[in-house]
Amino acid sequence: MLLLSREDIKKVFTMRDAIEADKEAFRLVVEGKCDSPLRTNVQAPKYDGCFLFMPAYVEEMDTAAVKIVNIFPHNIDQGKPSSPAQVLLIDGKTGIVTAVLDGTYVTQIRTGAASGAAFDVLAKKDCRIGALIGTGGQAATQLEAMLEARKLEEVRVYDLNYERTAAFAERMQEELKAYGAKIIPVHSSDEAIDDADLLITVTPSSKPVFDGTKVKAGATISCVGAYQHHMQEMDPAILPRASKIYFDSKEAVLSESGDILIPLEEGIITEEDFTGDLGMVLKGELVGRENDEEIIVFETVGVAVQDLVAAKKIYEKAVEANVGTEWK
Repeated sequence: MLLLSREDIKKVFTMRDAIEADKEAFRLVVEGKCDSPLRTNVQAPKYDGCFLFMPAYVEEMDTAAVKIVNIFPHNIDQGKPSSPAQVLLIDGKTGIVTAVLDGTYVTQIRTGAASGAAFDVLAKKDCRIGALIGTGGQAATQLEAMLEARKLEEVRVYDLNYERTAAFAERMQEELKAYGAKIIPVHSSDEAIDDADLLITVTPSSKPVFDGTKVKAGATISCVGAYQHHMQEMDPAILPRASKIYFDSKEAVLSESGDILIPLEEGIITEEDFTGDLGMVLKGELVGRENDEEIIVFETVGVAVQDLVAAKKIYEKAVEANVGTEWK
């Protein structure tokens, strides 16, 4: 069994690799080629946390995986990851665990890559300004995915704590300097989204974190953080303005995400307003962006097959490069 740390994974797996892996995963979802039950969610109310168990199996890849990811938002106050996790990669022929991966980083990079895949497919070609709302454990890879998908001049970053936002922006400016964009901390979400072509929200908020009436025509929005019914970081005002609404998995979103469930319950939208899953666009079964004026929304809650595909590709690259630690 191969043990792969965050540092090991970074040596062999790029954001572009992750975006392409997510595209493959989204295609598998719509083709019905993965057995991926909705994740099991066990609440830990004493600590405002929860334990999530995400299994997946893809027969044609002879591969299964289980991710254990635990969401404990107060960890950030102790300098610990807010979503510690492990991914177990399993040989589909024998049932033997072949690798254990740092699931926190796998989650971060494949979740960021979901936004990257959406922007790759749905965003207009000429994008200059990005906006990122949220600076928690998932934010760095979301930012990188945005920069990987489109050549941006600047990305404005907003969070409730400006000192933390400024520190995040400074760190990201150094880490992602190869992309050539300015990473700018701002004091309000209005300032962040002003004239933004790409917008990512990645927060655990239970109320909208931006003003949907102020999003420019032609913007593409990826909302990432609302993985439970009470969470709602997307302003529902954006939904009637959107030409198209896509999901990583409609089934998963409608089982979990307050971003979509709450507007449905309030009658702001109906299921007839949904366009479909991103995988259907990737397969050519649905149209994507048709002009530069359309506002397009992408809602993602994550599906276990993303972890499976990413973990398998990481494992194969690590074996080829002789990276990782053998546990015998």
